[in-house]
Amino acid sequence: MKNYVLRFEEIDKTYLPYVGGKGANLGEMTKAGFPVPQGFCVTTYAYKTFTSKSEEMKRFFRELDKLNPDDLDQISNLGKSIRQHLNSIEMPEDIKSSILNAWRGNGSNKAYAVRSSATAEDLPTASFAGQQDTYLNICGEKELLKAIQNCWASLFTDRAISYRAKNKFDHRLVLLSVVIQEMVFPDVSGIAFTADPITGRRKTVSIDASFGLGEALVSGLVTADLYQVRYGKVIKKQISKKKLAIYSVPEGGTIQKDIPLEKQEMQALPDDRIVELASLAQKIEAHYGLEQDIEWGFVQDKFYILQSRPITSLYPLPSVSDERFHAYISFGHIQMMTDAMKPLAISLLSNVVNFIRDNPYSSENNIIIASGGRAFADITAPLLLKPSRKLLLKVSKGMDESMSAALSEVTRREEFLKLSLQRDNVLKTFRKAAPIIIPVMLRVANNLFIKNPVKARDNVNLLIEEIVRENEIKISNSKGTDRIRNIRQGMGNMMPAVLSKVPVYLIAAVLAAKALEESLNKQVGDKRSAYLLSKLNKSLPGNVTTELGLELGDIADNIRKYPEVIEYLQRASKFNFYEELVKVDGGPEFQAQFNSFLKKYGMRGSGEIDITKPRWNEDPTQLIPSIISHVRTTRPGEHREKYNQGIVEATQAEEEILMQFKSLKRIKIKRLVKLYRNLMGMREHHKFAVVKLLNIYKRAILEEARSFVQRGILEDEEDIFYLTLEEIIELEEGTFSNNIKDFIVERKKQHEVNKDKNPPRVMTSEGEIIVGKSRDVIVPEGALSGTPVSVGVIEGIARVVVRLEEAKLNPGEILVAPYTDPAWTPLFTSAVGLVTEVGGMMTHGSVVAREYGIPAVVGIEKVTEIIKDGDYIRVNGTDGFVQILKTKKR
Repeated sequence: MKNYVLRFEEIDKTYLPYVGGKGANLGEMTKAGFPVPQGFCVTTYAYKTFTSKSEEMKRFFRELDKLNPDDLDQISNLGKSIRQHLNSIEMPEDIKSSILNAWRGNGSNKAYAVRSSATAEDLPTASFAGQQDTYLNICGEKELLKAIQNCWASLFTDRAISYRAKNKFDHRLVLLSVVIQEMVFPDVSGIAFTADPITGRRKTVSIDASFGLGEALVSGLVTADLYQVRYGKVIKKQISKKKLAIYSVPEGGTIQKDIPLEKQEMQALPDDRIVELASLAQKIEAHYGLEQDIEWGFVQDKFYILQSRPITSLYPLPSVSDERFHAYISFGHIQMMTDAMKPLAISLLSNVVNFIRDNPYSSENNIIIASGGRAFADITAPLLLKPSRKLLLKVSKGMDESMSAALSEVTRREEFLKLSLQRDNVLKTFRKAAPIIIPVMLRVANNLFIKNPVKARDNVNLLIEEIVRENEIKISNSKGTDRIRNIRQGMGNMMPAVLSKVPVYLIAAVLAAKALEESLNKQVGDKRSAYLLSKLNKSLPGNVTTELGLELGDIADNIRKYPEVIEYLQRASKFNFYEELVKVDGGPEFQAQFNSFLKKYGMRGSGEIDITKPRWNEDPTQLIPSIISHVRTTRPGEHREKYNQGIVEATQAEEEILMQFKSLKRIKIKRLVKLYRNLMGMREHHKFAVVKLLNIYKRAILEEARSFVQRGILEDEEDIFYLTLEEIIELEEGTFSNNIKDFIVERKKQHEVNKDKNPPRVMTSEGEIIVGKSRDVIVPEGALSGTPVSVGVIEGIARVVVRLEEAKLNPGEILVAPYTDPAWTPLFTSAVGLVTEVGGMMTHGSVVAREYGIPAVVGIEKVTEIIKDGDYIRVNGTDGFVQILKTKKR
């Protein structure tokens, strides 16, 4: 389109490439009949024509391409040069005359707001709000043209350049339109969000209101009133002290004025107007089909809409098939894996609960659903039933104390209290679950009171081998659609076949531990009891994750005599890892030992519950940071010495515990200790079994994917990760209704968007993020409060590791991470303390920290952002807080 100017009446949402996000929204709302002050847009074609007159801009764009998004000085200097250059260019006459004609047609005697409107602005995925400039109360021809040219130049403000660079937007492709809109001079103005921007709760309109123009509010000069409306009723009013306001002046521009003292604490909008504005805002949301962030003004008893854009910060709503209230917990927080997952991973996980569903393969009433690229479990029904609620709250506290607190908060909500469980549904679910629950209870009781716990490890290892062998035969003997259906069935059998048999040993251990703790607390007091149990917990036999770490330590020790292997590993690539390895001195010897390790543990990896994540046998370079860290930070054999010392300390603790009791009581305590030592180490076995099965399924799915690639259906075998199991079946059967390649491209784009989202622990079907209040702990001022999971206090340098493959721990450092899973275990031989964002008493990092005897605090929100790499910190694993004692000089 080669128009320099377009009136609002000519514009709708399809005009975004010509008038930017702001202009397209104003035109769309004008056409839809919303009360928008009139105006017009100077199009992106005018901007392109203007900048094309400058040869200098080509050089500037090349410099912008080379920018480091974090180099603020470089951004500032370059941005200033570009703005000065654009303001020095004469506006072409044809553009100037088009603008002035439109201005005169709309009313040259009126005052206008001149706002920038970029093509990458006010989008559903990136708002770019506030990146470019706005000029208010512009009067006269000269001032108008100057404001427009200033807006063009503001495409290169420091904040705009930095934002585009960080979000990987090409500076050449982001174009600028300028909105010229009649000024309204509101008595009251503000912002209306059609969902609560803090909690994410939909259907709640949140309104900020203050006197005068809204610029005082958006620029942070004044604290506005806050009103919230829900279903036509004002549910919250927070009246602020409004000390100043911004007003227009007759000759043009604005002025800041103090508000009279008697008016400062007046409610800016009366209740009936609050409800009226909320209704108007919800109509705008309904028009767009998305939650909106709306700028408004109230002038002479009438509301005007000055702008509306999508709220991009909201976490996506879970998809529900009814109007009832639902509560969801994040599966990723439970599994210590909060990264975004591809559709195939969530699809597999959603089938785990098929054993209790009426129609296992129906898309209706899913218990595990996708939202924002994460898996969430609907736990509404278990929360409604008192016995299961009590168990769920207790178990979740062991996994993540903040999650448990949030679930407790859910049970106190009015919407939850209005719900009721239908008796028929409860009985139906119990009948389906009973064949699993009853045998589990019997097996747990058998392990507690009858079976010899020393033989348990051999029994469970044989059971896992049998389950894996049966699945491998079944999957390898099928092809195509039958194979995918067998995988789906295998996921549905995960609970009856694996998760009802393997974890019974751990459940018995936890019950034994609880009984032992209660007896010890009575006998020696809480503190001595905690100390003895922490020692008893060391070097637990049979823990597959501990054994993995020990074997990896042996590998690291063996390569000390091969410096060329160490040097090679630090530059190795996964693409030719073995081909190049055998060429260095000691390479074949290392490979033989490494292959033996991978044969046992190669199906593991970081975030291993996600089938689309690479396994160690697919990318062995994932293990290099752990191996190199071990070589650099420990003495030869030190990891085995620590493990053996742990056995000694556990034996001593056992002897001291038994000494506290006499006669028959001692016999009971001895049995509890034996259960604790022999069964607690099997806490990872059920997950190990699941990961082995996932490895079988992944190999089979990739084999099907190779067939699709050979037939030209898919371009790459890993494209299959962006499909669900049901979609793969449709592809196999030829009933897939979309263009598969375009479909995959869109899924990949959505996955990139999902990666930047921060998933909540607990959310509702209304999108509300629930944050409960956890323990009431008195912590020092400025300290970061979390959950204490491994006793002791340690000070040291913080090593912030966000991704395992980037880990570079030095001796005496404290590991600070988002979470840890079994793949992180080798790093614990180097760390002297642990701090994580996610976790609870029974999660991986907590258990390993106790085994290694290092202080640990978990569940500190955004701790990897608050603590910087190299800060000197204190970790108090006894009381559950972390202090930053000294920040590293930046």
